[in-house]
Amino acid sequence: MILNQSKRIVIKIGSSLLIKKNKINTTWVNKLSEDIFKLSKNKIEIIIVTSGAIAIGCKYLKISRKNLKLKEYQAVSAVGQIELINLFKKYLSKKKIKIGQILLTLEDTENRRRALNAKDTIENIFKLKGIPIVNENDTTATNEIRYGDNDRLAARVAQITSSDTLVMLSDIDGLYNQDPKKFKNAQHIKEVKTITDEILRSASKSVTDYGSGGMITKIDAAKICMASGCRMILTKGSINNPLSKLEKDKFCTVFIPNTNRYNAKKKWILNSIKNKGSIIVDDGAENALTKEKSLLSVGIIDVKGKFDRGDTVSILNKSNNKIGVGVTSYSSDEISKIKGIKSDNIKDKLGYISRGEVIHIDNMVLVK
Repeated sequence: MILNQSKRIVIKIGSSLLIKKNKINTTWVNKLSEDIFKLSKNKIEIIIVTSGAIAIGCKYLKISRKNLKLKEYQAVSAVGQIELINLFKKYLSKKKIKIGQILLTLEDTENRRRALNAKDTIENIFKLKGIPIVNENDTTATNEIRYGDNDRLAARVAQITSSDTLVMLSDIDGLYNQDPKKFKNAQHIKEVKTITDEILRSASKSVTDYGSGGMITKIDAAKICMASGCRMILTKGSINNPLSKLEKDKFCTVFIPNTNRYNAKKKWILNSIKNKGSIIVDDGAENALTKEKSLLSVGIIDVKGKFDRGDTVSILNKSNNKIGVGVTSYSSDEISKIKGIKSDNIKDKLGYISRGEVIHIDNMVLVK
């Protein structure tokens, strides 16, 4: 039951798992697709974060990735990304699973508004009964603004989407007190609640011909997850049906979050450096908010300040008292146009609709 208790899982796949004996490991992808199908049958939402565009691009173009310059990396990635997505489409479609491609950069995950856009896209792929497949956009990223590995990207995706579990499929079956490839007496660590200096020292960097990550980047990913209320599972992924094997044997390292997702998100909202503006609501909206309802446009009286979608704003009552803080789904200009009207009429007023709520309850903290 290690995975079946989850509601939303991010599965991170490294390049080294997709390449075996210098060939694309189609058998492994097929077996992983079987595992994903089983999880989706249990109504678990799956997000795949996969590396491999450059590795598969090199195979397709019959060139070596060694000594490639950045511009050559970007071109190879553009070619390989098509082959990578087609690889997953081929085997997931056999299970009648639809997929959607999302390419992200470091800026997309660190900029609040762009992260919110990415989250909304992923949520809508779920509504379409599809599985999002995420990769770093190597074609536009530069050395200064790129992850360089998908371990930390996967953790950020888990954080942005409020996922409860990140499964890091690796060539190693967990965290050890020292490198098990070098030391036969290395001891396996089943559970981690705190990233200690000893763990950081034992995290030795490993590099393959096809992958770019190592244990150090996995520890970095664990830090992000643990602070976001998401557990991270590090387990061996190079075997067939790795997720089924994980459910059966439970041999892995579990990084336990030091907070829950709800508290982590609320803390982030409350600790926003500066609220960009304010939304004033009527008595009906104030009453609804105290009953843990989202803020709708119909209950808004006025808006103060200049802010964009994704900014943190204060929520004030008619007496100008602060009753909450939240992340808005609309800009100040948009709210000025839709205040006081029903959600069904937003599209008529703006010509589009971002979402039904101006501030969703999950993106709001009430203050006493």
